[in-house]
Amino acid sequence: MIRQVSIVPTITVNNKKDYRLQAERINVFTRRVQIDVTDGIFTPNETLDITNIWWPKNWEADLHLMAAYPSQHMDTILKLNPSLCILHAEASEDLTPCFNALKEKGIKTGLALLPSTFPGTVKPYIDMVDHVLIFAGQLGLQGAQADLMQMEKIPLIRNMKPELEIAWDGGANMSNIRALAHADLDVINVGSAISTAENPAEVFQELVAEIDKNGVVL
Repeated sequence: MIRQVSIVPTITVNNKKDYRLQAERINVFTRRVQIDVTDGIFTPNETLDITNIWWPKNWEADLHLMAAYPSQHMDTILKLNPSLCILHAEASEDLTPCFNALKEKGIKTGLALLPSTFPGTVKPYIDMVDHVLIFAGQLGLQGAQADLMQMEKIPLIRNMKPELEIAWDGGANMSNIRALAHADLDVINVGSAISTAENPAEVFQELVAEIDKNGVVL
């Protein structure tokens, strides 16, 4: 029996027009959304600046911050008040003060791991957070091919802290969604498979239906 898995659309854009368009399309069929924000330092590209980010009041917003120095953005994040804020283990500063600030505001904390990061090396951070994001795509971009070898991290993280919410980000689509759903994940973030679809609501429902199927997982 697999865990109850949530499909969460992601928004990764670099301008206000595309952000609003994707937000309006997604708002039709789901309330939980991951919003990707990059700083152009931690990542080779830069998304829409965090000061221009917004979301409907009815959303459960997961903010994925790909930044070298997340403390520089903490005032803005606290004002935005997302449901969850995900910071990267590979940031250039100690994340402990940031996690403490988020917790004081009642914001859930998340830790993202790049493909090269072994969970055991960041166990102190994992012990602090509510959510771990296994990143298996290309930073700041949608449409990358999923590195399914990253699934090997799932049992390692689960054994460290069984109650954690574990998420996947990178290359999830109809061809691999069942395999991911059967890998003991709680959340599968989906980017271009939904955002570039002619009918994103229909694709979202097809993904949900696919993970509910029984039988052999190829």
